[in-house]
Amino acid sequence: MTALKDILLDQIAAGGPLRVSDYMSACLLHPVHGYYTTRAPFGRAGDFVTAPEISQMFGELIGLALAQAWLDQGAPAPFTLAELGPGRGTLMADVLRATARVPGFNAAAHITLVEASPNLREQQAQTLAPHTVRFADDVGALDEAPLFLVANEFFDALPIRQFQRDGDGWRERQIGARDGALAFGLGPAQAQPALAQRIEDTRDGDLIEHCPALAPTVETIAARIARHGGAALLIDYGDWHTLGDTLQAVADHAPVDPLASPGAADLTAHVDFEALFASAAACRRSRITPQGVFLERLGITARAQALAQSLGGEALETHIAAHRRLTHPEEMGNLFKVLGVVPESAPMLPGLET
Repeated sequence: MTALKDILLDQIAAGGPLRVSDYMSACLLHPVHGYYTTRAPFGRAGDFVTAPEISQMFGELIGLALAQAWLDQGAPAPFTLAELGPGRGTLMADVLRATARVPGFNAAAHITLVEASPNLREQQAQTLAPHTVRFADDVGALDEAPLFLVANEFFDALPIRQFQRDGDGWRERQIGARDGALAFGLGPAQAQPALAQRIEDTRDGDLIEHCPALAPTVETIAARIARHGGAALLIDYGDWHTLGDTLQAVADHAPVDPLASPGAADLTAHVDFEALFASAAACRRSRITPQGVFLERLGITARAQALAQSLGGEALETHIAAHRRLTHPEEMGNLFKVLGVVPESAPMLPGLET
């Protein structure tokens, strides 16, 4: 039994069942036993691989899209170049390498990473040296300045609450104890005014998910961009809105029981892009666009062909597989979606339609 499981069982014995969101928060960010505070989960040697770790092309194209938005808005200087949940810093490193050829962009950028984990902050600073990097605990701490931001696989790790419909009310899914182990259960039926709109598209017994931190986070980003200019690229897996249980745990690149070893596996859930879109209402928003379509519009195939000219053998096979994984509809191409956010008067980011 993991130490964190013991702590959670004691907490449940003293105070009753936990919300799923409280369980996720403890598993991911407990200061001593949390997943992101105790291990290096990213990359092939870790538990999962994100798009920037698959190929440099992903970060390069993201960087050039943000740089074009910066140019379209008059190249404001200085500005905040931010990333939410930056992993090992790979994406930002690729962004900065690509934008180094855009006159004035890197010099004007105040690089800010929104990261809660001290361990990951240390890795990110090493990856991005010799660039000067600032850290923020949340988006509210970002400077009041033009903001050019990317969030890739950030919102999927925000803690969610789960509710099962019961007539015109809802029963919250909770985590309690059974025979010395963690187990799912349901709380009493209650009205949930924040979920009133979901009565129309659900039936009795359906389970839905709600991410309490999503709306405040996106509203803050959109307000900064509306006031000062900038752009945001929000990239994650999910769909227009969620229906059903999408909570999942991954360890060593394979799915595992989310209750089996708290703190030893990554926990995520599909992102409700309807909520993302609605929360950015202060700005102009793009259509929700599949990642594969977005990257193809940015020219990933031409970039892949250019890089392939200097490769051969296993390196070439790996490169071809990376291109496919990022763009093919049966891999990440359709599962991941992209939302662009810019000021009402600004052109939309390249690769996205409004």
